[in-house]
Amino acid sequence: MAGITKTYDHSLLLHDGAVINATVAGNVATVARILDIGLGHVYGDIVVDISAMDVDNNDEMITIGVQISDSATFASSFWEVASLSIGDEAVINGDVAMTTGRYVIPFNNMISDGTTKRYLRLYFTETGTTTTFDCVAYLAMR
Repeated sequence: MAGITKTYDHSLLLHDGAVINATVAGNVATVARILDIGLGHVYGDIVVDISAMDVDNNDEMITIGVQISDSATFASSFWEVASLSIGDEAVINGDVAMTTGRYVIPFNNMISDGTTKRYLRLYFTETGTTTTFDCVAYLAMR
């Protein structure tokens, strides 16, 4: 995807291109992908390369959430610190559909008063009649 360049590190892959047609966490090789980004303050960009998205029924939307947690399994205490909604213009509050292409979601892992969270994942929330979505997503450190 041209226009936006970021360094790719395979160990920071968050979603491997598997088709998404339900609300689900990002995964690699069919396993939910959770990154340990350490205890310090992290500034990064989530790079999302979208190769396919269906908006045929004018009601499709995917929200890509960047979530952080103290829990290595995300079983409890997690926060969504950044998100991007893409899809048909009728549901993303725009006048142009956002579908295929490269998107960058900036984030940091601090929630308040200098408190940082160690674990990171993506969470895809799907809405619409026949939403189908295909992407590769990774963390690019700043």
